[in-house]
Amino acid sequence: MSSEILSVLEYMEKEKGIGRADMIAAIVNAIKTAAQKGVSSGQELKIEINPKNGQLHAWSLLKVVDSVSDPKTEIHIEKAQSIDPAAHLGSIVEKEIDPATLGRIAAQTARQAVMQKLRQFEKDRIYDDFKDMVGNIVTGTVRRKERSDIFIDLGKAEAVLPGKEQSPGEEYQPGDRIRCILLNIESTPRGPELILSRASQKFVRRLFEVEVAEIADGTVKIEAFAREPGYRTKIAVTSTDPKVDPVGACVGARGARVKTIVRELNGEKIDIINHFADPKQMVLEALKPAVPKEIILDEKNRRILLKVSSEDLAIAIGRKGQNARLTSRLIGWRIDIEEHRVETIDPRTQAIRVLVDSFGITAALAERLVAAGINSPAAFEGVEADDLVEAGFSADEAQEIIARVAGAQQ
Repeated sequence: MSSEILSVLEYMEKEKGIGRADMIAAIVNAIKTAAQKGVSSGQELKIEINPKNGQLHAWSLLKVVDSVSDPKTEIHIEKAQSIDPAAHLGSIVEKEIDPATLGRIAAQTARQAVMQKLRQFEKDRIYDDFKDMVGNIVTGTVRRKERSDIFIDLGKAEAVLPGKEQSPGEEYQPGDRIRCILLNIESTPRGPELILSRASQKFVRRLFEVEVAEIADGTVKIEAFAREPGYRTKIAVTSTDPKVDPVGACVGARGARVKTIVRELNGEKIDIINHFADPKQMVLEALKPAVPKEIILDEKNRRILLKVSSEDLAIAIGRKGQNARLTSRLIGWRIDIEEHRVETIDPRTQAIRVLVDSFGITAALAERLVAAGINSPAAFEGVEADDLVEAGFSADEAQEIIARVAGAQQ
């Protein structure tokens, strides 16, 4: 049995990283408990395992008495002194016994103890190895897919990428390399479970921190963030250094930095804009290249009404309303978008209005003047009262009109 124990100790120490002393303690406790419940029931035992050669030694602990009533727990003083000359009444003598007498059940229990210790160690090790990595990006290999969940080998442990944390449109096969963010470590009856994500905003934010040195060192800050996984992400950035362009830093030379992130996200579009405290300026930035014709703010209800031209309407709203939704999340205001309609006025109506406003005459008189061909203040040049009478106006009406025109020209 010693060779078996030694091989187990060496395997656990080299392959699993379990300390030899910890394994010995687990095996000893398991054998002792099993033996005391089995063939050695009622006995007090002492068990030791040599960590170097794996040899197991067992002793029965007996109380020294002058009259034995229970041979499993007591020993006569004469026998005790033959084992230990210093033994005396009331002392405890250790009588070595053959480990084989502990029974088959004890051996099986020792094996179970090894497996249980291994499982518990692996649970503890997984948590200890990954507890400080929550929120960081990890790289693994796709192992298998069960229903909508993907199981990923991270080397030291297996993690799961749930269906809800996958980015739409992405497909992975066993053996594919994959990068995710370690979202959480959940406690389950089977031990800690590593939960990964590619759909979380935190994943894209972390990619920017990895790729953009200015974000990592705090020079550039991501002030606002909105994402629809697999389709589009909008971020608003500021800079603590006036010499650093925050948008340029994120985009990189010839777009190198943002292209790396877009490739990682399998073509997901990324809009990077300057952040402003004023929601009106933020809307103008976020909707580019669409340019609103009119912006109406309702600060009480945190709502913005945007009126855009028919040409810009589709751009402002986006595919299935995506651009409007992301802009709303980015700013934190509800956004309504409608087409800007230019009010068109009939030329005849416009001419009547000009005459009324210019000379203070009634709309009825102005309408008759327009019908007569006098449709602007300039058209009165050279017109006399007699001309108006000939056009169908009464003498009094003609005099009134000429007087008002003369008064307006003074």
